[in-house]
Amino acid sequence: MSVHRFDTTTTLPITRDEAWAFFSDPRNLAKITPPAMGFVIKSDVPEHVYTGLMITYTVRPMFNVPVTWVTEITSVVEGVRFVDEQRAGPYAMWHHEHHFREVPGGTEMRDIIHYAVPGGPFGDIVNHYVVARRVAEIFAHRRRVLDAQFGTMDAAGLRAIAG
Repeated sequence: MSVHRFDTTTTLPITRDEAWAFFSDPRNLAKITPPAMGFVIKSDVPEHVYTGLMITYTVRPMFNVPVTWVTEITSVVEGVRFVDEQRAGPYAMWHHEHHFREVPGGTEMRDIIHYAVPGGPFGDIVNHYVVARRVAEIFAHRRRVLDAQFGTMDAAGLRAIAG
């Protein structure tokens, strides 16, 4: 089983407190997940994550087949970062770090994901041709949704209001 890494950074023209409030609310995950993923939260969730929180949802990651995914919030540093880890679901392993840092004119959000696809060498082939691309597409969709909701940052760090 190979462990793969996906790392992406998004800068939004909002304060770190605003970014934290949005991303630490588990209910907002459905807003930034592509509709084709069929994401539905199945458990009661609070307004903000906390260490030990278990979240159950269904997703349709491939071939429109529903899969139950259970994640645990394993670490929270208020306003700075939180980590979710898969406890049951489509991956052999999933560890997702969410980092928030103030930058001139906004907040930089960095996602670092380490994951493994089940199936040993076959899983590595599936990752190469399908899963890695799918993960990148999910975060590209998220970026489009966030840009539409919060605006974007241009190269000079100035806010460009979404249409």
